[in-house]
Amino acid sequence: MNASFRLSPLPFGRLPLAFAIVAIAALALVAAASLFAQVSGERGIQPVASSSDIEVTGIAVDTRGDTAQEARTNGWREAQRIAWDRLDGPAIPNARLDSLVAAIVVEEESLGPRRYIAKLGVIFDRQRAGALLGASGSRSRSAPMLVLPVTQTGGTFMMFETRNSWQQAWAQYQFGSSRIDYVRPSGAGGESLLLTYGQTGRRSRVWWNTVLDQFSAADVLVPVAKLDWQYPGGPVEAQFTARYGPDNRYLDSFAMRADSAADLPQMLDDAVERFDTIFVAALADGTLRPDPTLTLDNVEVSPEIRAILDDARRAEEAAAALADSDPVPADAETPASPVQTLPPAAVTVTIQVATPDAQAFDGALRALRGVNGVGGVTVTSTAIGGTSVLRVSFGGDQASLAAALRGLGWQVVEGNGALSISR
Repeated sequence: MNASFRLSPLPFGRLPLAFAIVAIAALALVAAASLFAQVSGERGIQPVASSSDIEVTGIAVDTRGDTAQEARTNGWREAQRIAWDRLDGPAIPNARLDSLVAAIVVEEESLGPRRYIAKLGVIFDRQRAGALLGASGSRSRSAPMLVLPVTQTGGTFMMFETRNSWQQAWAQYQFGSSRIDYVRPSGAGGESLLLTYGQTGRRSRVWWNTVLDQFSAADVLVPVAKLDWQYPGGPVEAQFTARYGPDNRYLDSFAMRADSAADLPQMLDDAVERFDTIFVAALADGTLRPDPTLTLDNVEVSPEIRAILDDARRAEEAAAALADSDPVPADAETPASPVQTLPPAAVTVTIQVATPDAQAFDGALRALRGVNGVGGVTVTSTAIGGTSVLRVSFGGDQASLAAALRGLGWQVVEGNGALSISR
């Protein structure tokens, strides 16, 4: 017995509904994929942790020795002496100079059997070398300034949309000895969507408050680099402009030139150092100070809400006037006023945390955000396999924050305005 089967078609009235469901699902998938594409990938470069040590870079050496290791040692000692002379340090023996050096940074090097050619950087410990260089005294620093490095090339403006050499120069420069407190975003995750060139043209204080609060900054600095290539891989003519504040105000400008693409990184490093000099000079003459309009107290209130507030104020004034006209008898008992406890002032504490892997980094973020009194956690530097640096806003003092972390099982070492924690 043969049996035949036939699929029953959907009723004609249900076809548009089915097509609509399929279309909505397809659009949702496309939207999700588009959003993921906008925030995924390598969008920026993590900034290095700022140190107060004294650094001298770009020292070229060419030394020889009986062995390759001896040639390298001679090169490093020659770099130390050149760096010390650049800082106008006093005459000291090599043994004393060795004790002042914190690290040697190898920028480029070529090592032969008996010859060493390199470009090096030398970092001196400020606590040990500062007294000899006349830089042991403390200096006042600016309020935290959010840095938005803008690159203009080929008619296109960008910041963190793609990795670029200008943002890399700002991320890798050592600002520990600067008087400007730079807050340098990495551009990772949603930061590439929030921090774009269009943001520098906004004038809304409400929007700027939202951005600055997220990075615990008081104002914004906008260093602009306009790069004009003569031909691919050839000379680069650069025009740099320093701007600041929510109104994108002009501060200063200068021009530089790189003879080839290989010389571009060094030119950008020199430009960052020049920008720092400009910003420090603006801080000294009072130009670079937080915009007083960058506070929620200056947000315009609607007329309806303002009328309600005015009515409440007038009612309080009338009640106070009535109380003054009806004095209290001398023998009447005055009720005790309840004691008002003011909330503790918020402090910003820098926290160094050991992060051997990504799970430890995520766990540290979750733990800090879960501490009672913590208002916000900002990542300053991420070092998987090393020590990451975080900035925590806490409603209390540093000692209370340290005690709360110890209660969660962390090992805490307290410093001046900073904590070092580990499991």
